[in-house]
Amino acid sequence: MDIVLIRHPAVALDAGVCYGHSDVALAADAAISSSALALKLAKLQVPAPRVLISSPLTRCSALAAEIANDFGCVLSHDDQLMEMNFGEWETQRWDEIDRTLLDDWAANFEHARAHGGESVAQFVERVRAWVDAFVQTRELSPAYVVTHAGVMRVIASLVLDVPLERCLKWSLEMAGVVWLRRNDDAQRWSLVRWNA
Repeated sequence: MDIVLIRHPAVALDAGVCYGHSDVALAADAAISSSALALKLAKLQVPAPRVLISSPLTRCSALAAEIANDFGCVLSHDDQLMEMNFGEWETQRWDEIDRTLLDDWAANFEHARAHGGESVAQFVERVRAWVDAFVQTRELSPAYVVTHAGVMRVIASLVLDVPLERCLKWSLEMAGVVWLRRNDDAQRWSLVRWNA
């Protein structure tokens, strides 16, 4: 089973803005981004998708629609693939959020909800539910999943059995590709590519 996670390209927001659950547009044309991605995937020899799944947020779904058109595959959307909900911090600059609230969040990173949105633990459980359901549908491989950096890191953490804190330190660029493969007989995952 192959799953190819694709991070959305750059968004039309200034750097340093928190935009987890917020629906923001891409900075560049989705068709251009899709063409560049197709070249990258071909160079990496990634198999063509049998299925394409996307976060419903525009920055993912716009790219996913172009990929679906390029590969002639069906596109579905899943709310479980949305980025973490940062509640009241959404669309605020990180450097303008009360430092005490950020420190409190960092001190209890897994369970704090100073922003009123999802805790990291809640976010992980949401993504875990998606992974568990996806693994049951082996006929969908290979699958392309257009989503967000946080979701990609959680998926990698879960399937590779690596602490999330470690995955958060791994570089993951805009439009980065993470290719994971599952040996169904051994029920073990391996990392084929990270941030390709």
